[in-house]
Amino acid sequence: MADMLIRGIDDDAKERIRVRAAQKGHSMEAEAREILERSVTGERPKYGLGTTIHQRFLAAGSPEFEVPPREGSPARAVDFGEMT
Repeated sequence: MADMLIRGIDDDAKERIRVRAAQKGHSMEAEAREILERSVTGERPKYGLGTTIHQRFLAAGSPEFEVPPREGSPARAVDFGEMT
């Protein structure tokens, strides 16, 4: 394995890494290694943002509504009523 020395890390970032490492019960070096490895492996979330939002609203019970067709439908202004 290779070694790497990183200079000029922001004090705040270093502190956050220290706290995160302590919460997980391992060293700052191990935490920094994990952060670096995760950032370059191309690890992606299982679901996209839209799917995640949709799943959360489904759990709360989504209301039934009709979605108007997109093609040929003229754009219309939204009426938010009187704003106070």
